Amino acid sequence: MKRSHYFFAGGGTGGHIYPALAVAEQIRQADSDVHITFFCSERAIDSHILAKTGYEFFPLPVMSFSLRPDRTLVFFSRLMRSYRLVREKIFPVADKSVVIGTGGFASAPAVCAAHRLDVPVAIINVDIVPGRANRLLARFAKEIFVQFEDTAERFANTKAAVNVVGCPLREGFGSDDRRMVIDELGLDENKKTLVVTGASSGSMSINDAVCALAKDLEPFGRSWQMVHITGKRDYERAQAGYVDVGIGHKIIDYFDDMPDLLACADVVVGRAGAVSIAEYAAAGVAAICLPYPYHKDRHQYLNAAKLVEAGGAVIVDDVVGDCGQTSKNLLRELTILMADDEKRQQMGQNGRTWARLDAAERIAQAVMSL
Repeated sequence: MKRSHYFFAGGGTGGHIYPALAVAEQIRQADSDVHITFFCSERAIDSHILAKTGYEFFPLPVMSFSLRPDRTLVFFSRLMRSYRLVREKIFPVADKSVVIGTGGFASAPAVCAAHRLDVPVAIINVDIVPGRANRLLARFAKEIFVQFEDTAERFANTKAAVNVVGCPLREGFGSDDRRMVIDELGLDENKKTLVVTGASSGSMSINDAVCALAKDLEPFGRSWQMVHITGKRDYERAQAGYVDVGIGHKIIDYFDDMPDLLACADVVVGRAGAVSIAEYAAAGVAAICLPYPYHKDRHQYLNAAKLVEAGGAVIVDDVVGDCGQTSKNLLRELTILMADDEKRQQMGQNGRTWARLDAAERIAQAVMSL
């Protein structure tokens, strides 16, 4: 049977939404008549990303699970409200639909509703360690798509077919189109560019560490410039940290066109979410990864380690409670890379060799056949 309705479910971070958008783009290219709908969380970042796409989307009142007794009842109440909303949308077209979960608490209502309605379910899991939602929902999936071989082993006890395809990325990664971003941000095309990013929501600790060392980059000012993406919440505070900094810099709160921005980058400093490291690699840019330090499973460290093994990145610890040490360690790695053209270029080439640019197309073809 030809499927005509594709429901993507997941949210809370860009890491759950951007892979879904990449697959949706490929489905739409293969069949322009399909209907594509997103179920996401009520977090502002979800609507901010999806509002620009033209796709129909529905923020769900679902929230992350908590063991606190006063929040457990609220969690189940919101889960059921979300389930009913999703079921209402899927039910009329159930026999023509596929549901694709991308992780996070916002994916649960749609995957559960699909299971009850006998709608095929696929799951996209790009982090090396599956999150709680994907671990619980894997039992309902016909196919699971992962970025790493290590992840496939963690789904070994499910009945689903597990396919190692890489991380689906939006179109444009791997290109060398720099002109648009250079003009938009007013960059000097004759200078090398250091890009700093805290991912879709920004990172206060990365912002603090980079602001603390920015003056020490003054010796590179003749040949380098910086683009620092602070996140919306920390923009004004981070911007104030660049007073009397002797290296050209552009401070922005958010930037959606990461394919073109990373095409301009010679070094990138950022988190090590699964999508982020895949983007660094596909862009062929030398990466300094500061994994988020608060995850109990340390999955960002494990993600980054894969790119380090490939020769495309180095890891700097984001030392909890010690911005000075983080800044000192980061400055050491930046000084090495910014001074060594050959090392930088080799790391970029290593990353691009490791990258898998066909993941979105492969997943789209598979889900259209469910």
